[in-house]
Amino acid sequence: MISKSRIKSIKQLELKKFRRQTGLFVAEGPKVVGDLLEVMPAETLIGTDEWWAAHTPATTAERIVVDEAELRRVSFLQHPQKVMGIFRQPLVEERPKDWGTHIASHLCLALDDVQDPGNVGTIIRIADWFGIDTIFCSVATADAYSPKVVQSTMGSIARVRIVVTDLLALTKSLPHDVPIYGTVLDGEDIYKQALSDRGLLVMGNEGNGITPEMQSLLTHRLLIPNYPPGRPTADSLNVAIATAITCAEFRRPQAH
Repeated sequence: MISKSRIKSIKQLELKKFRRQTGLFVAEGPKVVGDLLEVMPAETLIGTDEWWAAHTPATTAERIVVDEAELRRVSFLQHPQKVMGIFRQPLVEERPKDWGTHIASHLCLALDDVQDPGNVGTIIRIADWFGIDTIFCSVATADAYSPKVVQSTMGSIARVRIVVTDLLALTKSLPHDVPIYGTVLDGEDIYKQALSDRGLLVMGNEGNGITPEMQSLLTHRLLIPNYPPGRPTADSLNVAIATAITCAEFRRPQAH
C-alpha cells in the first residue's frame, strides 16, 4: 500500500522546484531502474508483487509493494512498468578546477539552451553510446532529472555525468589549445574536417541554434550538409539527430 500523502510527494517530483528542494528524481521501469541501481542506491523502490518476486536488489532502499492500480496512480507513465525508483541526484560541483583539464583530454558535449526533454534524454543516450562521459548544460537547458528526460535516456543517465553551469564562463576558461566545436548552418562540411577526440562539442537550441555569444567562441564551425547539395530541403536537422551524426563522425577515426 502507498498512502495518498506519499503519492502527492512523489508526484511533486515532476516539478523542477521540488526536485531541487529534495535533491531527488524518479525513474521507472525495470531497464532504467536496474541500470541506475548498478551505480547508485535508491532511496525508495515501489514495485508490484511480480517485480519483487523476480528481483532481490541488494539495497537499503525503502521497499513499497503495490498492485497495478496503485502503481498507475503514482506513475508518470501512460503505461507503468512494474517498478518505480526514487533516487538522489548525484552531487556534481558546478565548476571544479579540473573541468578544463578534463575537456582538454576528453570529448565532451555542451547543450546550449536545448529545451525539449525528449531531445535532452536522447542526447544523453547518444553520449553514452559514443563514450562521452560528461555533458555540460546551460541553466536554460531542460532539467536532465525530469521524469521525461530520465525515461528517454533508457538508463544512460546512470553512466553520463550532467553538469549544469554557465556555459559561456566555462568555455572562456578553457585553455587556448582546446578545440571548441559547434554545428552551425554556415559551417564547414563535417565530412571534410579533421576532428579530434578531445574538446567541447556545442549543440544549440531547437529553434535558434547556438547562441551568438557561444558562436563567437567556436574554434571549429561544422555543417552537416544535405544531399544532394543545393536541393530544397528542411531548414535544419533535429538537434538530437544532429548530435548523433556529429558524434559518429568524431568517433570514426578511432574505429580504424
